[in-house]
Amino acid sequence: MAFRRAKPETLSAGDAAVRRAAWHLIPLLAVGYIVSYIDRSNVGFAALTMNRDLGLSATQFGFAAGTFYFGYCLFEVPSNLALRHFGARRWLARIMITWGLAAGGTCLAVGPVSFSVCRFLTGACEAGFYPGVIFYLATWFPIEVRARAFAWFSVANPLSSVISGPVSVALLKMDGVGGVAGWRWLLLLEALPACVLGFYTLYALPDRPRDARWLTDEQKVALDTRLAEESHPGASHNLSAALRDPRVLILAFSYFCLIVGVLGITLWLPQMLKRQGLSTTAVGLTSTLPYLIASIGMVIWSYRMDRSRAFLGNYVVACVVAAAGFALSATVDSLPIMIAGVSLAMLGMNACRPAIFSLLPGFLQGSAAAAGIAMVNSIGNLGGFFGPYMMGWLKDATGSFAAGLLGLAGMLTLAAASALLIKVVRRDRVKPARA
Repeated sequence: MAFRRAKPETLSAGDAAVRRAAWHLIPLLAVGYIVSYIDRSNVGFAALTMNRDLGLSATQFGFAAGTFYFGYCLFEVPSNLALRHFGARRWLARIMITWGLAAGGTCLAVGPVSFSVCRFLTGACEAGFYPGVIFYLATWFPIEVRARAFAWFSVANPLSSVISGPVSVALLKMDGVGGVAGWRWLLLLEALPACVLGFYTLYALPDRPRDARWLTDEQKVALDTRLAEESHPGASHNLSAALRDPRVLILAFSYFCLIVGVLGITLWLPQMLKRQGLSTTAVGLTSTLPYLIASIGMVIWSYRMDRSRAFLGNYVVACVVAAAGFALSATVDSLPIMIAGVSLAMLGMNACRPAIFSLLPGFLQGSAAAAGIAMVNSIGNLGGFFGPYMMGWLKDATGSFAAGLLGLAGMLTLAAASALLIKVVRRDRVKPARA
């Protein structure tokens, strides 16, 4: 339904509403996610010249870059609860504007401490964006197309790196313009779109189907009715019970292991390619290939998920695929093999996102869903600190990236194994929480 090509007159009111929502909501939110991921990961390109200027070792860079996730995780759950209270339109706009200001301020860093503080503040301001959008989309899209909706939004993650590489390298070439280092121009100019997009979101994003100017009254009623019919009678609406639900805790730990892999490679890939003897321009162009493959693969995989609805099985398989990719890139010292392995890892890790966040709405509703999604994302994104730090520490200790890549393979294997514990926690053993 909705995402397939069909003449408007052949669609039911509900299908037409979902189709319109897909065209009006997902592109706007995906652009926001592209900008957010560029602002959190562009320090990987800035590091090509910034580390020397600020006197950062590999370990110091990994630690400082990862402090973003301390701020991000600390404010994640409160931010998602605030989104439910204030509405997605106002809260997501607030997030975009403030993270843009904080990310731009990182260009003023003068050493390890100030760089770490700026990264922490950027994370605190951006907290709640991804889980907020996931919760928001779950209130718009029925379960039969939800994985696709999540995937089309999440494809912004790898696409951001397709864009970030060439753009960041071009901005680095502004070195000396106005007497300012190129990496400072990079951090400042790539932060400005977030502020502009935030103000546009205040105008363009409806909180609920009944607020959408581009839906007819019949379509609004049909979509609200379909979503209401999908409410699960055993799903938890209770906030505290949801945060103690063993399924939420299992998924949070598994997502942590996944994000160790995602950010472990994202922030270090430019330096890994540079070590292979590539020029700065070649690094920017070559780094786009794994993300482009991941973008295409994730969308195709999400259609398979929607047909089977075997979200847990797809998540576990995707983690194993990612682990195999990291192991391949670590064991063969060849640029083509490294690119192939990293591409495979990126494909698997990005396919994990729509799978894991399609699981949660099946047993959480309302405020419990908002908090549960935020909790999984919050705990998971602590991996955004440990991944870069682990890679930096192992690089300093061994002199190569191979040990770090094998460590990432191990974390993805652990992500797959821990997710299987969901099968042990039978639904009938989890007591429904009272509202």
